[in-house]
Amino acid sequence: MVLNRLCCFNPPTYPVLKYLLIVVMLSRLTSAAKSLDQFRRTAAKTLITKKEKLSTKMTAYPMDLSDRPAVCNLVPAGQCQFNTTFQSVTLLDRIPCGEGGTSYILRFGLPDVTKPMGLTTCACILASAKLMDREKCELVEVTRPYTPISTNDQVGCFDLLVKDYGENGYLSKYLCEDLLIGGEIQFKHIDFNIKIPAPFTQKKIGMIAAGTGITPMIQALHAILGDGPSDQKSATEEVTLLYGSRNKSDILGGDMLRRWASMFSKKFKHIDVLSHEAADSEYNGERGFIDKAKIEKYFPPASLGSDVIIFVCGPPVMYQLLCGPRNEKDVTGILGELGYSSSQVFKF
Repeated sequence: MVLNRLCCFNPPTYPVLKYLLIVVMLSRLTSAAKSLDQFRRTAAKTLITKKEKLSTKMTAYPMDLSDRPAVCNLVPAGQCQFNTTFQSVTLLDRIPCGEGGTSYILRFGLPDVTKPMGLTTCACILASAKLMDREKCELVEVTRPYTPISTNDQVGCFDLLVKDYGENGYLSKYLCEDLLIGGEIQFKHIDFNIKIPAPFTQKKIGMIAAGTGITPMIQALHAILGDGPSDQKSATEEVTLLYGSRNKSDILGGDMLRRWASMFSKKFKHIDVLSHEAADSEYNGERGFIDKAKIEKYFPPASLGSDVIIFVCGPPVMYQLLCGPRNEKDVTGILGELGYSSSQVFKF
C-alpha cells in the first residue's frame, strides 16, 4: 500500500507540485502583506488624524522656541495627568533645536488629549524605557528626569527639549534618534520632583544654566514674565540669567530669550557665556565660564536674604564648581563662598 502511494508521485510531477506550492505560498504571503500594509496605513491615518486635531488646537503655540510667547498658567500640586505610575504616551513630532544639530524639541501626547498636562511650576517628570545595556547585552530599564518647556495652556500634548548625547547617553539617544514618530514611551510624576512652586515671592532671582539646563529656567520664566491671572503673578522684580554654552551655535532658545529680554527689559536680563567661541567671531558678549567674577557682576548679593534666590541647572561639573552636588542640600563651591545659603539656592 505504501509502495503504491509512493508510486503515484512520479518524478515528472515534482516540478508541477513545487510550482503549485510556490503559488499557494505566494498567495498567502501577498494576502498577509496586504493586511500588514492596510494595518500600517490605518495606523498612520489614525496618528495623522490625532496630530491634525492637536495641531488645530496648537496653532497659537508652535513648536519652534523662537515663536513662543511667555505664558503664565499655574496649577497647584496634585493635578498633573502623570501620577506615580508610569503611563505610555505617543511621540507626535520631533524637530531640531539650535544650530548645533544635537538637540531636539519633542512633542508627546497626553493620557487625556482633551486636557492640559497640569504640571506645577517648577517641576519635572520622569521618562522610562527598556533599552539594551551594551556591556551586559540585556534589556535594562533606564529612567531620567526631564523638565517640560511647555505651559498649561497647551492642551493634549507637552514638549521636551532634549540633547542627544549619542553613544554616551542611553535615553537621550533613544528619544532623539531611535524612537519613531508614533512610538510610545512611559512617563510619571512624583511630588519629590517639585523643586519650588510658583508664583515666586522673592524680589530678585538669579539663574545659572548650561546646555539643556535651560529647561527649568524657561519654565520659571513663563511664570515670571507671562500674562496670566493676577493671583498667579510672582513678586519678582528682577531676574538675571547667566547661560553657558560652548559657542553661538550651541545656544538653545537664544532667539526666544533675546526677544523676552527685549520685551521685558525692566525685569529680565539674559547674558550668554561662551566657552569655545572663536576668537575672531563677531560675538562680543561674555566668554569663558560662569565664574565668581561674573556672578558678582550680574547677580543680587546673598545679603538680601529672603528677597533673593538662585536657580542652578547644568552638567555635574557645574554643580561641583558652583554650589556642590545636585543631590546635596548644602551649598558649597563659588555660591557658598559668596555667602548664599541652602534656603537661597535651588539645584534642579
